[in-house]
Amino acid sequence: MLCEKILGNCADDGFSGKTVDYVDIPWDEAFKKIHRKVSAAGREVGIRLDDSILTRGLSQGDVLGVEGDTVIAVNIPPCKAILIWVDPFHPQMAAKVCYEIGNRHASLFWGEKENSFITPYNEPMLLMLSKLPGVEAQVREVKLDFDRRISASINAHTH
Repeated sequence: MLCEKILGNCADDGFSGKTVDYVDIPWDEAFKKIHRKVSAAGREVGIRLDDSILTRGLSQGDVLGVEGDTVIAVNIPPCKAILIWVDPFHPQMAAKVCYEIGNRHASLFWGEKENSFITPYNEPMLLMLSKLPGVEAQVREVKLDFDRRISASINAHTH
């Protein structure tokens, strides 16, 4: 099956009651135009999207195609990430955290709570964040939510 545009999201009313066959798209591939994947049900799926995907990205539940009563949708699997909390008594460290992550060209997301952030895992980043006063950093498996991104772009490029 060749998919050339995003038709909506699984949560949309037009897709309710349909079987969903997910295609795993790792977080660091969500902003690529061309993919060749195999769905959970074994369908070969070719994805060729226009340039708008370079800024929008694929998101959890995006519908790429419909085949009978089945929708082909995106699943962004969990990945190893660093969850970061800035102590309320060190609010200036939030700027330091954001600067250091951005300086390493890493992707950055808002966390669930105030003064919390998420960045994809790499060991040098974890070590650097762990040394900052008033900053706690832990590694966990999470699903990255691109609606909560702070970074202007998402990529797996690191230093």
